[in-house]
Amino acid sequence: MSVIWVNIGLIFVLISHGTEASYHEQRDFDQCLSNGQPYRAGFHFQPPKNWMNDPNGPMYYKGLYHLFYQYNPFGPLWRKNITWAHSISSDLINWVHLDHALHPIDPFDINGCWSGSTTFLDGKIPAILYTGIDSQNREVQNLALPKNPSDPFLLEWSKSPHNPLMIPTNGLEPDWFRDPTTAWLGPDKIWRVVVGAQIDGKGMAILYKSKDFVKWNRTDYPLHSSAKTNMWECPDFFPVSVNSTNGIDFSDDQDQFNTKHVLKASFNSHDYYTLGKYVAKTDEFAVETDFLDVVGWDLRLDYGKFYASKAFYDGATQRRILWAWVNESDSDLDSVNKGWSGLQTFPRSIILSKSGRQLIQWPIKEIEKLRSDKVDLQKKLDLKGGSEFEVFGVTASQADVEVTFDVEELKKAELFDPSWVDPQLLCSQKNASVRGEIGPFGLLALASKDLTEQTAIFFRIYKSNEKYIVLMCSDQSRSSLREGLDKTTYGAFVDLDPTKEKITLRSLIDHSIVESFGGEGRTCITARVYPKLAIDKDAHLYAFNYGSKSVKISKLNAWSIKSAQFVTMKGEEYQ
Repeated sequence: MSVIWVNIGLIFVLISHGTEASYHEQRDFDQCLSNGQPYRAGFHFQPPKNWMNDPNGPMYYKGLYHLFYQYNPFGPLWRKNITWAHSISSDLINWVHLDHALHPIDPFDINGCWSGSTTFLDGKIPAILYTGIDSQNREVQNLALPKNPSDPFLLEWSKSPHNPLMIPTNGLEPDWFRDPTTAWLGPDKIWRVVVGAQIDGKGMAILYKSKDFVKWNRTDYPLHSSAKTNMWECPDFFPVSVNSTNGIDFSDDQDQFNTKHVLKASFNSHDYYTLGKYVAKTDEFAVETDFLDVVGWDLRLDYGKFYASKAFYDGATQRRILWAWVNESDSDLDSVNKGWSGLQTFPRSIILSKSGRQLIQWPIKEIEKLRSDKVDLQKKLDLKGGSEFEVFGVTASQADVEVTFDVEELKKAELFDPSWVDPQLLCSQKNASVRGEIGPFGLLALASKDLTEQTAIFFRIYKSNEKYIVLMCSDQSRSSLREGLDKTTYGAFVDLDPTKEKITLRSLIDHSIVESFGGEGRTCITARVYPKLAIDKDAHLYAFNYGSKSVKISKLNAWSIKSAQFVTMKGEEYQ
C-alpha cells in the first residue's frame, strides 16, 4: 500500500500543477488478455501505446527519478521525426507518464529529436544534450534546459537559442554523428562530452570540450576509436570503483588507482563495452582489451535482445543504474495490431566484478516490493538426466526465479573443441533438445503444460585441458508455435570456475520478455518471446536437466511479481 500511496501523492501534486490524471493504464492491465494483449508487460516500463526505443537521460532530481525516451506519438512504428517522452517515478517501479519534453519543431531538430543524455550543471541544474535532425537532414547536437528548475517534475523545457551547439564538420559525416553522452567536468573546470560517430568506416567517440556548456570545441583526437567496428550509437562513458560495490560519479573520481572507466558503444545490434584507465588531465583512455579483440569472449552488457543502453548515477542510493531498449521480435503488422512496440529492461545496478575483468549487473532491489507468493525449495533436489521439475505456486507468466546448481561429476564433462569460438552459434547448434554430458540444465520459462512451447535458459559445461568452460544459452527456437517470429538463440561463455563456485541463474519473466542473469550477473541474456499456448495462467515454469549426468538444485526461490502501476497524465499527447 505504501507504494500506491506515494504515487497517488505524486498525482495530487501534479493535479495542483494543472495536469489531469488518468488511471486507465493501471486499471486496464488486467483486461489486456481479454483484449488480445497477452504480450504486454506487467512490471517492465512501457508507455500506454505507440512506439518506444532508446532510453534517454535517466536521472534522479529533487526526490524523483526521471526517464526520457524516444517515442513516436503517432503510431506503433518508428518514424524519423521522433520526440522525447518523459515519465517520473519515486521508486523506479511505478511510473507517471507526463507530457513530452522535446518536440521536433525547430530548424535544428525539425526532422527529429534523437537520443542524448542529461548532465547536472553548476548549481545542480539538469541540462539535456540531444541530437537533432535539422532542416538539412544533418545530425547536430542541441541543448535544452528546464524552464523552472525548482519544479521537481521538470514539466517544461526550453531549447537553447544557441542551438545547434555542435555540427558535423572537418570530416564528420552528417549521417554518422549522434547521441551525446552525459558530460563530465575535468580538473581544469572544463566540460567534456563524447558524441558517437563514424569516419572512414571506423567507429569512434568524438570528444568535445567547453568552458560554458554552450561553445564546444572538438579535440584533436577522439576519446577512442576502432577500425573493427562501424558507427558507434549511444556511447556511454563512466567510472566504476575497483574496491567498492557502490557506484561512483565523475565528481568522486579522484583516485586513479581504485577506479576504472567503462566505454560502451552500441553497434552490430548489441551493446559492447571495454574497461580501461582514463587520465583526466590528458584525456587519454587506455583500454585493457579493445572491442572485438578476444574472439568469443567479447564484453557485452547483454548477449540477447538489448540495445542503446544508458546508465546514470543515482546519488540518493550511491548506485549506477542501467536501462536499455528491448525491441520486438514479431512483425510490424503485429505491432500495428497491438498498438505498441518496445520495452525497457528492468533497471539494473552495475558494479565491477571482484576479478576486475568485467561488469556485474543485477536487477535493482526495488523489485522486492512487487514480490508475492514465495516458493522455496526446502531441501536439495537431485535432477537426473532427462528430467524436469515444475515450480508450482507462482504466476509463471510474471515471476522472479533464482536457482543454484551443484555439479559434482565435472570430470565427465565433454571435451571443448577449440574451433567453438562463437558461443551463440554453439548454442544454436546445441540447443536445449541436444543432450550432452553435463547439460543442458537450467530453466524452462513461459512453457506450455506439454512443453511444446518453452523458452529454455540453460548451461553446459565443457572441459578444456585442466580447466572448465561454462556456456550459457537462451534458446527461443521452441518459444512459440506461431510462425513469422524472430526465434534467434543467444549464447555466451560465463567467466566462472565451477570447481570453486556454484552455478547460479536468475530470470525475470514478464509475459513476452525474459531477462536472465548467469553467474551472479556476470553474463546477461534478454529474450522476447510470444507464446501461443503458454499465456497468463496457462504458462508453466520448470527446472530441467537434459544432460546425461545428474545435477543438484541446492537452492531455488521463486516469486510471483505483482504488476507495477503506470499512470497517465492526460495532456495532449496521451488523450
